[in-house]
Amino acid sequence: MARGTSAEAAPTPERASGELPGADTPRADPAVEAPEDSPRAAAEPRRAPRRGALAVATSALGELLITLGVVMGLFVVYSLWWTNVLANQEADQAADQVRDQWAEAPPSEPGVPFDAEGGLGFLHIPRFGDDYEVLIEKGTTDEVLDGGVAGYYTEPYAAAMPWEEEGNFSLAAHRDGHGAKFHNLHQLREGDQIVVETRDTWYVYTVDATLPETTRYDTGVIAPVPEKAGYEEPGRYITLTTCTPMYTSRYRMVVWGSLTEEIPVDDQRTPPPALQAAAPDQG
Repeated sequence: MARGTSAEAAPTPERASGELPGADTPRADPAVEAPEDSPRAAAEPRRAPRRGALAVATSALGELLITLGVVMGLFVVYSLWWTNVLANQEADQAADQVRDQWAEAPPSEPGVPFDAEGGLGFLHIPRFGDDYEVLIEKGTTDEVLDGGVAGYYTEPYAAAMPWEEEGNFSLAAHRDGHGAKFHNLHQLREGDQIVVETRDTWYVYTVDATLPETTRYDTGVIAPVPEKAGYEEPGRYITLTTCTPMYTSRYRMVVWGSLTEEIPVDDQRTPPPALQAAAPDQG
C-alpha cells in the first residue's frame, strides 16, 4: 500500500504547561451584548435612564416647598401658641410680684393711690369669665405687651389714671399671640362691666360704645374726650384697643366705657358685685 493514500489524524496541539482546561475555547467579545435571556445578561445591572434637567428641577422645587411649608407651620405654632405660653408665664410671675408688694407695702397716704413698681393694677372683665385677670403696666410698646399684659398709653395722649378726676384711662393688649389678652374683645357690648383693681380701690366702668374697626392712625379714639364714643364733655372714661381682624394688625377695634362705681378695697379684698355676679350670656 502506498504511503500517503490513507488519512492521517491531524496532530493534536499540546496544551501549554499550566493552562487550565478549556483555555483554548474561543472567548466572547465583551463588546458584544449578551441576549436578554442569557445568564450573563441577567447578572449585569441595568443602567437607570438619565433624569432630565426639568425633572431634577421639579423634584428640587417640590422638596423646597415641603420644607417651606413645615417651617411656616412651625412659625404659626410658635406665634399663636408658644408665645402665649411664655407670655402667660411671664405675666403670672409679674402679677405675683405686684400682689406681694401690695401686701408688704405700708398703707397709702390719703388721696395718693399706691402704684406698685412693675404694675398699676389688674383688669377684670366679667364677660370673659371669673378667672379673667390681666396685669396693667405702663406703655404700649411690643416689649411691654409681649409680656402678656395690658399697657396704658403714654402717647399721643397720655392715659389718665383711674383715680384722677377726669380723663381717659386708655389701654391696649394683643389680640393674638403673646398672651392674647384682648382676643375676645369683640364680644363686649353696651352695658357690660369692666373692673380695674388697684391696691386700694375697685373702679367699675360700664361699656357705652364699641367700634368694630378703624384705621390704626385714628388716635382720637384715645383722646381725653373720645368723640366717636358719643362723649361730649370731660368725664372718667376707659378705652380698650386691640388689632383687628384676628391674626392681623391692619385695623384697630375699640371699646369705650365710663366710670359708674368706685369701691374701696377692704382687708379681705372682697370683689365688687360686678365680679361676684355671673357673667352675662355671650350668645
